[in-house]
Amino acid sequence: MAWNEPGNNGGDKDPWGGGGRRGGGDQGPPDIDKVIKNLSKKFNSLFGGSGGGSSSGGGVSRGRGLSAGLIAAMAAVVAVIWAFTGFYIVDAAERGVVLRFGNVLDNIVQPGLHWNPPIIDDVHLVNILALNTQTYDAGSMLTTDENIIDITVTVQYRIDDPVNYVISVASPLGSLDNAAESAIRHVVGGNSMDQILTTGRDRVAVDVEERLQSYMDLYSTGIVISQVNVVDAQPPDAVRAAFDDVIRAREDEERVQNEALQYSNRIIPEARGEAQQQIERANAYKEESIARAIGDASRFEQQLTEYLLAPEVTRQRLYIDSLQDVMTASSKILIDVEGGNNMLYLPLDQMMQRGGSTASSTAQELRDLANRIAPYLPGPGGTNAVDRSRLTTSGRGAR
Repeated sequence: MAWNEPGNNGGDKDPWGGGGRRGGGDQGPPDIDKVIKNLSKKFNSLFGGSGGGSSSGGGVSRGRGLSAGLIAAMAAVVAVIWAFTGFYIVDAAERGVVLRFGNVLDNIVQPGLHWNPPIIDDVHLVNILALNTQTYDAGSMLTTDENIIDITVTVQYRIDDPVNYVISVASPLGSLDNAAESAIRHVVGGNSMDQILTTGRDRVAVDVEERLQSYMDLYSTGIVISQVNVVDAQPPDAVRAAFDDVIRAREDEERVQNEALQYSNRIIPEARGEAQQQIERANAYKEESIARAIGDASRFEQQLTEYLLAPEVTRQRLYIDSLQDVMTASSKILIDVEGGNNMLYLPLDQMMQRGGSTASSTAQELRDLANRIAPYLPGPGGTNAVDRSRLTTSGRGAR
């Protein structure tokens, strides 16, 4: 039943529990004014406000106390947040550069936990141990021999001076990019295509590194170039096939040169050994010839002495020795017989083979042979030039 229907025991009872009405109690919701009043008292007591009075000016004083308390609370919260945001950590590989109102502080912040007043100080953390890598695709460039080449270069760098890195240049990495492209174009423009594509690639990297480092030092960027590598260097696609043929030809040339060098290293020691051997043989032959000449001269002198003592006998002896030497080297003898066109043939080789069994039979055959040819020899009795006994001895030596 509704509270204001007839017959209700409440009669005119207010559902909000208004005072002055019958049966009024704490059955309804709390009064909004009382709630606001209680909250105002609590804030005033917390932030130093005065307790409210019952006069007509109490509402104005309560409003002023409430505003001052909120402002003080907000100020305290802002102060705590400001102080907290001033703490920062510098890693082991980092260094901190502090700018206070735009001016650089002298001390570089070392690794650890630090605090600087926010807004007043601006802290820049720089990693000085990291090795950074930048790749530059420089595109098509013109070489000194008026050829076009496409080249790609990687640059490895680290930050050596954090202060210069932060304040000297507005954009250190942008300066690095521009300087790297300038250095690459300068070096490539001073070399020929063959040098860049083959043996001069390492030299190009070294020249780019030196020139790029000079640019970084000139700009005071605080960057140190660690290494520059030429990743790729190729001619344009339109002429790449022709340059590949040139490279293969150069490789073939180097291969042939290496083979020739290997052959030279093998042949030259052998030739030197053979030359030394020939020299040793020549020296031995020289010594032998000199010794033989000295011996022949000494023998001739001795023969001369004997010849002066007995000329006829010595001459006959020399003739017989010479004849023996000649006959020893001959296996056949032809004798021109006087008084006719016939030739006397002596087959010494067959006679030696038949008579090689015993020395007595050979000597007898030689005597018989001497008797047979004695009438045909010049001189009285046919034995003036050579006697039978000497011929026998000569034949024995021929055997």
